[in-house]
Amino acid sequence: MDSTRPVHIGRQALYDRHGHVAAYELLFRDGPEAMHATVRDSAATSRVIVEAFTAFGIPELVGDRRCFINLTREFIVGELPLPFPPGSVGLELMAGIAVDDEVLDGVARLVEQGHRIAVDDFAGDASRARLLPLAHYAKVNMLASDRRAIAAIAAQCRRYPRVRLVAQRVETHELLDLAHKLQFQLFQGHVLSRPHLITTHALSPSRLARMRLLAELAADEVDLDRAVDAVERDPALAVRVLRGVNAVSNGLPQQVSSILQAVVMLGIPKVRQWATLMMVADLADGDEAQLTDAVVRARMCQTVAERQGGSGPAAFTVGLLSAIGDLLGRPASELTDRLPLTDDVAEAVVHGRGQLGAVLTEVRTYQRDAPVADVPDLAEDLLAALRWTNATLTEPDTADSPAPRT
Repeated sequence: MDSTRPVHIGRQALYDRHGHVAAYELLFRDGPEAMHATVRDSAATSRVIVEAFTAFGIPELVGDRRCFINLTREFIVGELPLPFPPGSVGLELMAGIAVDDEVLDGVARLVEQGHRIAVDDFAGDASRARLLPLAHYAKVNMLASDRRAIAAIAAQCRRYPRVRLVAQRVETHELLDLAHKLQFQLFQGHVLSRPHLITTHALSPSRLARMRLLAELAADEVDLDRAVDAVERDPALAVRVLRGVNAVSNGLPQQVSSILQAVVMLGIPKVRQWATLMMVADLADGDEAQLTDAVVRARMCQTVAERQGGSGPAAFTVGLLSAIGDLLGRPASELTDRLPLTDDVAEAVVHGRGQLGAVLTEVRTYQRDAPVADVPDLAEDLLAALRWTNATLTEPDTADSPAPRT
């Protein structure tokens, strides 16, 4: 099985009264030909969240505009985590969710945290009207009712000054004119634009490593070195943790040189939340041999750097990212440009510059020429990296203790 997989997200624009794109709704898509969501469950929502933040990146998907992500009941009531902070992502409560006291309490908590709430497919019913005092947006299906009923729904929503009216399913110019006459503020539908499929490639995950990480993070007192070690075993998760720094930074520039710094910056609870969502979202297994080779390169870079008096954690990150770039078959700059890396780490990965770049070049050259090269220290480093990787990926309890981190 390939160690990478295509990742798809649907994106449909919402327009303001002047015809300008004001926001986007991000939609689950399970294949390159999928025009509609085939499922609307928690796994689909998890996939959208995980891929939007860690495979694509929110700025790459929507720029500086707001985006909306559909939520199922499990996210609203807190059974599944939202690992991103309140900000540019609006939370859209799906139409099929029964509005009971538990859901109302969950929505109230999300609003108190600073999240912005959209009520999907609001039709004026008394049950979902309980959400309006908490909501920031009400989306009205323009195809579901006649003109008089739509006018009544709009009037009902206007009793709550904070609520912005969104006309959805605007499929004809007549419906667009009606929405304008009724003073809707945002407009979404095929007459304006259809959902657009966006595709990238991401590393396939290792479910076994993810399960081990969750077990490590579930302890009452988490050992930071062991937790970081668990992240480093899973290249797909390591990249997502690095990108997670951007997801929680609220636009502030953050730079890290190692997985350790990223985990510390995120905090163990956030890492646990991302790992939980990834367990729900990841539906494909990776090629374990290729992913293992990536960890071997990273560990070997760490060992070489430490022998030369350099930073082991930074060298591990450089080796890991270079191997991931090779697996994805993309220029290294495409990866590093989307990660919050320090300049020395990015320069080493992309251009092979600096002390870290020299370590990476030495390791990559030896890996390529190992059968004919006669470099005793590197041969020993390679064997040690293989032993460590095999131990940590197969029997983590018997692995060597993680190297001291700086």
